[in-house]
Amino acid sequence: MEWYTVGLGLMGLLLLFISIGLPIPFAMAAASVPFLLSIQDFSTTLVTAELKLWGVWVDYILLAVPLFVLLGELIGRSAIGPNLYWFMHSNVPVRGSAAYGSIGACAGFGAVCGSSMVGSLTIGGVALPEMLKLGYGKRLSSGVLAAGGTLSVLIPPSLILLFYGIVTDQSIGELFIAGVIPGLVLVSLFGIIVAIWGWLKPEDVPAGDESTPIPWGLALSAVLPVLIIGLIITVSIYTGIATPTEAAGISCVATVLMAFAVGGLTWQGFLAAVRSTMQTMGYLGLLLSAGVLFGFVMTYYQVPQQFTELFVEMQLSPYMVLAAIIVFYIVLGMFLEPVSMTFITLPTLFPLVSAAGFDLVWFGVIYTITMEVAVLTPPVGLNLFVIQGLARKDITIGDVIMGCLPFIGALIFLLMLLVMVPDTALWLPGIME
Repeated sequence: MEWYTVGLGLMGLLLLFISIGLPIPFAMAAASVPFLLSIQDFSTTLVTAELKLWGVWVDYILLAVPLFVLLGELIGRSAIGPNLYWFMHSNVPVRGSAAYGSIGACAGFGAVCGSSMVGSLTIGGVALPEMLKLGYGKRLSSGVLAAGGTLSVLIPPSLILLFYGIVTDQSIGELFIAGVIPGLVLVSLFGIIVAIWGWLKPEDVPAGDESTPIPWGLALSAVLPVLIIGLIITVSIYTGIATPTEAAGISCVATVLMAFAVGGLTWQGFLAAVRSTMQTMGYLGLLLSAGVLFGFVMTYYQVPQQFTELFVEMQLSPYMVLAAIIVFYIVLGMFLEPVSMTFITLPTLFPLVSAAGFDLVWFGVIYTITMEVAVLTPPVGLNLFVIQGLARKDITIGDVIMGCLPFIGALIFLLMLLVMVPDTALWLPGIME
């Protein structure tokens, strides 16, 4: 069977199964089965599927995923996240402090949580009602919080960077540190957007925020855990003291202790965090397993290698290849969520990026930013629906989409900056070596 027949057949079956409503993990597995049966008999196919599925669940590196998910859930269900937002804008004598505080709180939360959706839910659940009550415009309030959640995906630890590293076999530590400077640049860009918005539409940004000053004890109970957890993760990984999995385990234990000690976490909240982590990992685990099966079929028929050779023979310039891949992901992101895209498309496309001569750590940051655009673009922009769901009666999905447009512009600007100045992502990993 020719490689292009397999590639088109896999994608055609996948789209067919998704269109009839089959969940993506089952759609990927179902699309793989006919081609597995063409390689080997039924009994051998069952054994292969079992081995591939089992291999995912016992992978040491993948143990970091549930630990980072649990870490984010614990922070979200304690008072640490809400108090962090309160601290960021409390008693700050700056016009628009609640909007700037939302960005700062999302960035701080991103330093301990790798999930965009959890970031938007945690900070947005507290900040959105507060901003609306203070008189901020609906579009600004919803846009800044939907976009702010994407900071959790870029600022380490990041689940998307973690998955990217697993698929492409790149150093997780290098990927994490490569995201630091672009993440800080993005925070600055979001702040500039709020300032320009307030200048162009002063009615959307109140002259002063009459917020109750946060007591110092509560401020410390919010800031110190985030600093401690962030330092445990970054220092232990970047200095080589611990692997990402070990760092995730240590930081998770520290989070449990601090969430109970100073975050007001209850036993019911802890159980809810564990339950939510299990639900998330049930989906992610199936997706990872199906992705491995899907990838096995593609690798057996050499679809990624042949696809790369085809593009090389076309003699396109490296930047034309890069531009085509970025546009492809931005369009695909309108219909698929980031984790699914990672396991469906990345095994085929990352060899093409490598053949074009680009650094795969640098491209990991590029890829992650395109995933941030994906969660802000309809019709399947996860963060759009998270924020709209938090204020169903007050804000329409149209308001959220319009509010996100300037922030999507900032993400695209950051992509252009990284292409023009690759050291924006590569300088920090370079000096850490």
